[in-house]
Amino acid sequence: MTKWLVGLVFLAAPLWAQDGPLPSWNDGATKTAILAFVADVTDEGAGTFVPPDDRIAVFDNDGTLWSEQPVYFQFMFVLDRARALAAADPAWASTDVRRAAVAGDVKGILAGGEAGLVELLGATSAGLSVEDFTAEAAAWMAAARHPTTGLPFDAMTFRPMIELLDHLRANGFQTYIVSGGGIDFMRAYAEPAYGIPPQNVIGSLGNANFAFVDGEPQVMKDAGIAFIDDKEGKPIGIARSIGKRPILAAGNSDGDYQMLQWTTAGEGPRMGILIHHTDALREWAYDRDSHVGRLARGLEDAPAMGWLVVDMAADWAVIWTGGAGGRPAQ
Repeated sequence: MTKWLVGLVFLAAPLWAQDGPLPSWNDGATKTAILAFVADVTDEGAGTFVPPDDRIAVFDNDGTLWSEQPVYFQFMFVLDRARALAAADPAWASTDVRRAAVAGDVKGILAGGEAGLVELLGATSAGLSVEDFTAEAAAWMAAARHPTTGLPFDAMTFRPMIELLDHLRANGFQTYIVSGGGIDFMRAYAEPAYGIPPQNVIGSLGNANFAFVDGEPQVMKDAGIAFIDDKEGKPIGIARSIGKRPILAAGNSDGDYQMLQWTTAGEGPRMGILIHHTDALREWAYDRDSHVGRLARGLEDAPAMGWLVVDMAADWAVIWTGGAGGRPAQ
């Protein structure tokens, strides 16, 4: 079958998606395992029953709930902010990393290392109140389009994962985002995109200060990073913000390893899920060698850890909430 015909098959997938829970998931061992886990922890007569207050599920964002190629979507927002700031005041682009951002030169930005990235994040957000920054992010989300697909960024959320979030909440779960992305950026879209309210978003934190602006008290964003919610930071962020160990954790990269490790080490029924990007036709295929969302250690250790690896190409009948099930055949 040619790639073009394969594309037609995938694009038609919504026409025969399954009824019942998780309709965009193909029938098979993965879907069965997820539904069985939810049934087990909600069966009051079973030894696997988990009270609703302890049914906590945490999800990474980039690459788990929406796409993340060719770079994290927040990074594209930062580049657009840099261009807008430089257009308003050319003197803003006063350093190498700022000039690289205005030019869209990703290699030039990365050449500045972590210090350059921290500078850029601060330079594009410092001086805004938290509310104004979130409003800027929401406005960008409404207007911006992905450079490859042409879709709105929030149309590139994963329909199967939205269905999973809905199914969990329908069964008494509390759902949270736990991501390395900026917390204020994610709070701009988490509720309309995922049904996750702002208070259930845990992310990386920039520095901030309390000040009066035009006589009004405000929390203002500062340059610098206060907390990075990635790798070992994810269990720490969960413990500080939720105060309980989750019973389900889902991610897609080695940045989520410690979150899944900590979640599944607890007593009672536990589930760790890794989304494996295997679908080069409808999305992107990548793992060990990717510059974003690298998945190597998690993929190797998943069988021994008992984690469920979701094969995107095999397990999902549809990819995105927008578009015809995924990107058009190339």
